[in-house]
Amino acid sequence: MIARIQSCKMKKVLLAFSLLLFGCSFPLQVTSGTPTPIPTLVATPSPTQTPLATAQPGTEQNPLILALAPSPRPREETIAAGEVIASFIQQRTGYRVVTVAPATEQILVEALDKGNAHIGSLSPFGYLLARENDSVTALLAKIREGKVFYGAQIIAHRENGFTSYFDEARGENTTDAAKALSQFNNKKACWSDEISPSGYVVPLGLLNQAQVKLGSGAFLAGQPSVVRAVYVDDICDFGATFVDARKSPALEADYADVVDKVIVVWRIPEIIPYENISMASSLPIEMRRVIQRAFIDLMLTPEGKSAMQTVYGIDEVQVVEDAAYAEFAEYVKASGLDLLDLITRHAQ
Repeated sequence: MIARIQSCKMKKVLLAFSLLLFGCSFPLQVTSGTPTPIPTLVATPSPTQTPLATAQPGTEQNPLILALAPSPRPREETIAAGEVIASFIQQRTGYRVVTVAPATEQILVEALDKGNAHIGSLSPFGYLLARENDSVTALLAKIREGKVFYGAQIIAHRENGFTSYFDEARGENTTDAAKALSQFNNKKACWSDEISPSGYVVPLGLLNQAQVKLGSGAFLAGQPSVVRAVYVDDICDFGATFVDARKSPALEADYADVVDKVIVVWRIPEIIPYENISMASSLPIEMRRVIQRAFIDLMLTPEGKSAMQTVYGIDEVQVVEDAAYAEFAEYVKASGLDLLDLITRHAQ
């Protein structure tokens, strides 16, 4: 027992030393091997420091670093669940795996770029930010309510003279976006909030692509509030929500005819993702399938599924490729919004 304790202590010392040596210049709490994080590492390497040869990733000298969900104060349950995930991946792959706790998603994205984290869960905007310098590749997508991606819609009051170019019965748009959305030139929009992919960012990108010049907009508290505002017709000319916010239970009691009064003018296809599990692009490509398979096997065990829920809020996953995010990335870019600002606001 004494030997095992000494070995554990030595591993933590080696890990802390390796992070310092290779330039961990942002807060990362090392959590592996103990339910209580050790102090934050904030080391800045000397500009004249000579890089040393790095051992193969996944070895004792250069372990794979699994990042927990960003949090300035990770709970003990989260740290313990992270150890369950790391231990399972290590046993299935043979790669040495340790865990760290990034304080914010910005820190996590930087860590993945600099080699101070290798695997982690990213929000949709965090993933796009990491992809800007090709520092990650997607492994697994979160499934929510049976779907990996979801859509958005542009809505308006039926009696305001706007034309719907969405066929409800067939579930498809009947003309191109430029024609459908041109009727909103100089009109006022209602958005759910400033970081919502479906209630602001993606619809804004769509409208920008269609070269629609908008009037002033209003940010409301949640997507049912956007539907409400369009229904009462005294705040904005049109709104944007996920599909189909009109049928939200929060609206049923007071707005029984909301689906009739609030029409869908245009529907954005299911291209908006949930969180994903990504891997650093710096890792050898042959590691991708092995790590991917380990996560899938992990989710098949009660303990593993519980750990993934505790750490990342993920109950079910699906294999995904980077190409699946291309259309989402296109709309977000067209929005003109800053990705770093979006993930910073999300953390607040």
